[in-house]
Amino acid sequence: MQTSIPKLPLWRSTFSTLRFKREIYVDKTELIYRIVKDDAKIFLVRPRRFGKSLLVSAMESLFAHGLRDFKGLAIEKLWTDKTYPVVHLDFSEVREFSDEAAFSKKFEEILYVGFTSAGFTTGNEPLSIVRQLARWMKDLPPSSLVVLIDEYDSPLTACLDQPELFEKVRRILSDFFLMLKSKEGCLRFFFMTGITKFSNTNIFSAFNNLRDVSLEPEYGSLLGYTEEEIRNYFAPYVEVAAKSLNVTQEEVMEQLQKNYDGFCFDSQIKTHVYCPWSVLNFFYTPHLGFENYWYASGGTPTVLMKYFGMRSLLDLDIDGNEKTISLESLGSACRYDALDPLVLLTQTGYLTMRSRSEGGYVSLDYPNKEVAMSMARLYSMELLQGKRWHQAGKLFVADSLAKGMVTESIEQINFAFNMIDYQDYPIASESACRAYLQALLMGAALLPDVERHTAQGRSDLELNAGNYHWVFELKFAKNSADIDKLLKTGEEQVKTRHYGETLHGRELIRIVMVFSSQERQFVRWQQVSS
Repeated sequence: MQTSIPKLPLWRSTFSTLRFKREIYVDKTELIYRIVKDDAKIFLVRPRRFGKSLLVSAMESLFAHGLRDFKGLAIEKLWTDKTYPVVHLDFSEVREFSDEAAFSKKFEEILYVGFTSAGFTTGNEPLSIVRQLARWMKDLPPSSLVVLIDEYDSPLTACLDQPELFEKVRRILSDFFLMLKSKEGCLRFFFMTGITKFSNTNIFSAFNNLRDVSLEPEYGSLLGYTEEEIRNYFAPYVEVAAKSLNVTQEEVMEQLQKNYDGFCFDSQIKTHVYCPWSVLNFFYTPHLGFENYWYASGGTPTVLMKYFGMRSLLDLDIDGNEKTISLESLGSACRYDALDPLVLLTQTGYLTMRSRSEGGYVSLDYPNKEVAMSMARLYSMELLQGKRWHQAGKLFVADSLAKGMVTESIEQINFAFNMIDYQDYPIASESACRAYLQALLMGAALLPDVERHTAQGRSDLELNAGNYHWVFELKFAKNSADIDKLLKTGEEQVKTRHYGETLHGRELIRIVMVFSSQERQFVRWQQVSS
């Protein structure tokens, strides 16, 4: 790679170091200026790996050192304020603890270090550090201190599956936030990030003037890269990737969009962004292709699994229905004991807003292929309970599908269905059968298209594998006497509705498959000629 190409800011969350090393910084400082120009208290929810820590670090540099690290950026022509003492607290540093005492000790340490850097000194009185901070802040001049808190909810999500410990940690955090509220007159600026929005921490009730900008259209692109920004800042890397993969630069952009784009944090649903972590990793090793960096970097939805368990997540996706939720729900704080999994899936980036109705509801879907494949991999692992979907002496299902092997592929699908714990995950309908098959195939690194619409109707499931395009029409038989009839009905449906016939460039394989609720597998199938 040419030395003249600016370095990628991969693994970098310290703004001053990034600028010192002249690494690429996608200039978000005009948006930052809009947030920090006035005395304000701001809250922002974003998924992991979207650059929240770098954003907080940029704010810290601006308030502590002025324009020292901002030469050539948009804010250089806008910022005229002075410098301030800055308290920067990263609560992810206290997310590992075994009990209340361990958390309390770590929390006091992080408060001591953070506030000492801003001039705080402890006294000889036998007071808790929160009470000492209250006494210190009381004597500060108005609008003289900046407090930045990153990942405020890390300690809480770490113990979501332990209600008693959660309540104790919540109480400790609440005392701190209530103290900040009581002394807010000395704050020039307060900024806090998180992945979730818990109502029972007292932060949202205490700071009644805390502004949540998480869904404000103005800040929809504050974190993450837009397509324009990728084309502008990473053009040399797009060129290198195109040469490495022997494709055009536009094909690189199309695959970037398909794999890493689609996240919407805009209540008007007018803007969308790419996951910066995935884009940067791709540009770092383009010869590896469009890998799944979301899953590889800890893509298990820990927050959700700790509280709901994987079974509840499966229930969300198995019904096959479109997911909708009110915008009010997405923007509201919720009690930890009344969490809505759809809200958390959206806040953590596993679902995103796709469209909005007049009634204030939004439809939700996976943002891109990378996230969809990550969730499917989790579904598949849970469905198969850690067992490998592979029979000795057989090809992997992805390989048999790529070779156009009908009987072999269906036998392997049945092999996987037979490993599912039916007591926990009953397949009681055609839609459930389709959803499980979709999850299993996606877990095998395939990307099926569910209910593809045409002018004549909609097929159950289609996918590309190798030089073949597969069309699966699924039927669910509650009684064995219905199997032959359902098979015939499926054949007629595929023929008369011309499923798959509008596609070109691949050989078409169309299969009708009948699932028996009694035998719990696909018992009959028939290939339909073109």
